[in-house]
Amino acid sequence: MRAAVLHEIGQDKLEVLDDVEAVGFGPGRVRVRVRATGLCHSDLSAMAGVLPQPAPFVPGHEGAGEILEVGDGVSHLKAGDRVVVCWLPACGVCPACKRGQTELCLAGFMNAGTPNFRRPGGSPSDVFGFAGTGTFAEEVVVDAGCAVPIPDDVPFDIAALIGCGVTTGLGAALNTADVEAGSSVAVIGCGGVGISAIQGARLKGAAEIVAVDPVVSRRESALKFGATRAVSPDELADAKQQVTGGEGFDYVFEVVGRSATARTAYENTRRGGTLVVVGAGAMDDFLQLNMFELFFDEKRILPSMYGGGDVLRSYERTIALWRAGRIDLNGLITHRVPLTEINEALDQMRTGAALRTCIEI
Repeated sequence: MRAAVLHEIGQDKLEVLDDVEAVGFGPGRVRVRVRATGLCHSDLSAMAGVLPQPAPFVPGHEGAGEILEVGDGVSHLKAGDRVVVCWLPACGVCPACKRGQTELCLAGFMNAGTPNFRRPGGSPSDVFGFAGTGTFAEEVVVDAGCAVPIPDDVPFDIAALIGCGVTTGLGAALNTADVEAGSSVAVIGCGGVGISAIQGARLKGAAEIVAVDPVVSRRESALKFGATRAVSPDELADAKQQVTGGEGFDYVFEVVGRSATARTAYENTRRGGTLVVVGAGAMDDFLQLNMFELFFDEKRILPSMYGGGDVLRSYERTIALWRAGRIDLNGLITHRVPLTEINEALDQMRTGAALRTCIEI
């Protein structure tokens, strides 16, 4: 089987190998033939060591495909079913799930330390899958809860986006922030997740949506997806003055995952406003706030994990909005490459040339 493997953390290129086997099939598990997968910035972060992930590993967690085989005890899926891969499934029984905060369930993370793949002649032979999945491969074996059925009219490439980036960005605006109609919004970082946050703010009726990104093409794209204006980071102060009279935005979304941009987002949020932290950052990157400003400004700081809501419900809502033409998912896919050209996709992400690259497998 073909898969793209990172041998050591810190390497910037993947090696596409033909001798990888998907392992772990058994009771409660399913084998999925991956048909399409998106490249998310979290994959790059794991490769660089920003997000913890044992190596060697197969990146990819934003995928869709069809069921090849189901293990004993799996009754809701069968061979041939079309599914989206969910990297953060809810167990339904832990305290977080019982509180209705299924996005905080840790069951899925328990799989990250178990190898998903094997190379019979490799050294080491065990290969992990990023976030317990690893969709940069022709096949993957996951818990049945990680394979969520999708309707036949949803193409695999669209379904793949719903598996992470779109759910994360839309949910940040719809669930976590619950953006108020008529409000002012700024989104810092306008890749696939940021663009999805912009679409969510537009759906909620935000009056002004300012897209902030250093890449010209991404700023131009943001305007097509609902931003009312798009600026470079250096122009944010002027936009704040023009849109809010210098007071600050009602909502600011940080979709980069760095303390520096989170601090910028905080400073551009009005007193009493809401900062939503969407980007996944490093454990040793600390955001500094002094106790006086934290008390005096009364700004809400809301982290948003995987869209901050029930994942299955979010998937269904996204499909309904897409069917109705209320959100544009097709336009998010700016590049397509086969798995053999995965390193080209990495370059597209690093330079900002792509909103989302679809890897066709």
